[in-house]
Amino acid sequence: MKKETIEWLISIGVAILIVGLLYTFVIKPYNIKGDSMDPTLKDGERVIVNKLGKTFGNLDNGNVIVFHADENNDYVKRIIGKPGDHVVYKDDQLYLNDKKVDEPYLNYNLKHKTYDQITGSFDSKDLQGSNGETKIPKDKYLVLGDNREVSKDSRAFGLIDKEQIVGKVSLRFWPLNRFKINFNPDHTES
Repeated sequence: MKKETIEWLISIGVAILIVGLLYTFVIKPYNIKGDSMDPTLKDGERVIVNKLGKTFGNLDNGNVIVFHADENNDYVKRIIGKPGDHVVYKDDQLYLNDKKVDEPYLNYNLKHKTYDQITGSFDSKDLQGSNGETKIPKDKYLVLGDNREVSKDSRAFGLIDKEQIVGKVSLRFWPLNRFKINFNPDHTES
């Protein structure tokens, strides 16, 4: 073989290796299925998930994440409570560690709700996986969809384990007219 051909093959091999490493350890594309995060993320949209956010312990309230719901399904939801937090919802109002918190990402769904409440009322200590503790246990997270009236989330299946989390949604790249980079707004205390 010619030297030039060998160099090309090596370059292609290195490129494939780099892409494989990035895909395995750093980022992963996902196709949104369902309406549980509508209007933040709509059915059929495509996002990039940053796996390093989980690895370096940067998971925080308000982050939109992807996690393994079971062996065959991954869900996308928003972190509402993390280890050490006490979460209470009363009449659609979030109280995080006894402080009232605004959730601006719910504005659309609150204006267009079908029922009296979209989230309802509950206490994190009553959810499956809490062991009845007031504060969310170590390595557990409370996650909810932004479209609360249709979302299957911690209210249905309980707290999720950190090991289930794939990573944080970093950007939406499809469709191009809805390209967005930040899905992780800070909660605003009232």
